Amino acid sequence: MQDKRKGEIIKINGNMVVARTSSFVIQNEVAYIIHGQERLKAEVIRVRMNNAEMQVFENTAGLKVGDGVEFTDELLSVELGPGLLGQIFDGLENPLPLLAKECGFFLKRGIYIDALRNEDEWDFSPLAKPGEIVLAGAKLGFVPEKAFKHYIMVPFNLKGSLEVISVVSTGKYNFKQPIAQLKDSLGKIDEVFLKQRWPVKIPIQAYTEKLKPTEPLVTKMRLLDSLFPVARGGTYCIPGPFGAGKTVLQQLTSRHAEVDIVIIAACGERAGEVVETLKTFPDIIDPRTNKPLIDRTVIICNTSSMPVAARESSVYTAVTIAEYYRQMGLSVLLLADSTSRWAQAMREMSGRLEEIPGEEAFPSYLESRIASFYERAGVVKLRDGTTGSVTIGGAVSPAGGNFEEPVTQATLKVVGAFHGLSRERSDSRRYPAIDPLLSWSKYKSFIDEKQEEKGHYILRRSNEVFQMMKVIGEEGTSLKDYIDYLKGEFFDYVYLQQNAFDSVDEATSQERQVYVFNFIYEILESDFNLADKEKALHFFQQLRQLMRTWNSSQWKTDEFERLEEEISLLLEEKREEPKKNA
Repeated sequence: MQDKRKGEIIKINGNMVVARTSSFVIQNEVAYIIHGQERLKAEVIRVRMNNAEMQVFENTAGLKVGDGVEFTDELLSVELGPGLLGQIFDGLENPLPLLAKECGFFLKRGIYIDALRNEDEWDFSPLAKPGEIVLAGAKLGFVPEKAFKHYIMVPFNLKGSLEVISVVSTGKYNFKQPIAQLKDSLGKIDEVFLKQRWPVKIPIQAYTEKLKPTEPLVTKMRLLDSLFPVARGGTYCIPGPFGAGKTVLQQLTSRHAEVDIVIIAACGERAGEVVETLKTFPDIIDPRTNKPLIDRTVIICNTSSMPVAARESSVYTAVTIAEYYRQMGLSVLLLADSTSRWAQAMREMSGRLEEIPGEEAFPSYLESRIASFYERAGVVKLRDGTTGSVTIGGAVSPAGGNFEEPVTQATLKVVGAFHGLSRERSDSRRYPAIDPLLSWSKYKSFIDEKQEEKGHYILRRSNEVFQMMKVIGEEGTSLKDYIDYLKGEFFDYVYLQQNAFDSVDEATSQERQVYVFNFIYEILESDFNLADKEKALHFFQQLRQLMRTWNSSQWKTDEFERLEEEISLLLEEKREEPKKNA
């Protein structure tokens, strides 16, 4: 057996450590720094001659020149298998509840726990038969995991056609027991277990074809679905200043979006926000299954107080787990909060590597790193004919809400939808605080295109009149312009805004959105011959109140139909008002 390749530390700069070694070293290889009884995990990020420059995933306090380093000949990888759902991991896939149980409130460095416990048993049911020819990613059998069939697949690292030599019968098996044997074209036999490992920085590509995202992903947020839609397998970003509602919006999306699995990557967010997520999710009931939402959620948690290198690992760990469940034919939503903290970690490590800085001291490869992350989203056609998808939504936290800063601009170049949060809308309590005048989407909505364009137009027109009224006052505005302003405000209040504390209004189904948007479109298209601005204001205030009450009524109930009739009568009365006066 080959001796472990070793080295020794020659330089320490924060979380960047340089080790000298006489043996070969692989880029992105995992190494362990030996400090007394501690083994601190690190990753090689650059190799120069016989020096390996590493980012350390732990606090480096106390390390000194001369400490030993062991190289593992393995890339930074995660365990993939049944038991991931409902778990809370750090960026290295250590289960945090087990770490807390072992270490107490203050986690010790250098302690790593397997993500999936080897002794756990699962009820396995075979699908493949001896003699079958399979490829990487083929389904050999399944085990029940929460509400899903968790398929046990041919390891993604196996190449070419493989013959199934044997598959175990139905029964209980743990992670140490092989469940199948496969033979490759050279006659080598590989054993398959319930779990496998995969390097986080290499995309899983065990599929036939990558498809263009076309089907809308229904988030049940009216503002998003109707005007700025997200496609299943698409990408979007939510930039916004502190306190504008990014976290709440992500929690609502994760609860109500029509997806199978939700992966949340808290990469460098403040501890308070992370704690809120960890406390909230186990108690939230999933409206689709009436079970805890955490049962179809995986949380990857790295707070801003943890070492910066761990932020990068949390992003890659999350997207790798998302790709794994995609390979089962499931629809996965990955929410990264926030990619700005990841970019800040890249900037810090780049400075320590003494690389030539780009704009605002971010590394010159910032755009390519962000692009490579979002490129792992998509819809794929699997080898058995089914499809799976990964949709990625990244929150961005630009300093001072400045959308011109490098991270936001680099993200905008690669995503398919931009949901810009506004401090002004947040301060005026218009939630979700996504600015409809700044945001955009390249994806197609399920709302009729003509109606969608009318919605955009009336919002722009209303804003133009509002800006004009700031200068010349309400009295200097014509009645027609004033009604255009009121129509935009009406549309904003009764459709774009949603009450997250109302059990009905917090989520609106696709069918209801189409129906209500049709109804509102007729109002926006109508001409109201109102006598003066005071009557116009009174009419739209009355209409707004009725519509907001309508939003809180259950879909297709007697109350819903009664309110709709009451609104229709009010509209008809006002449309007929000129005839009565004549």
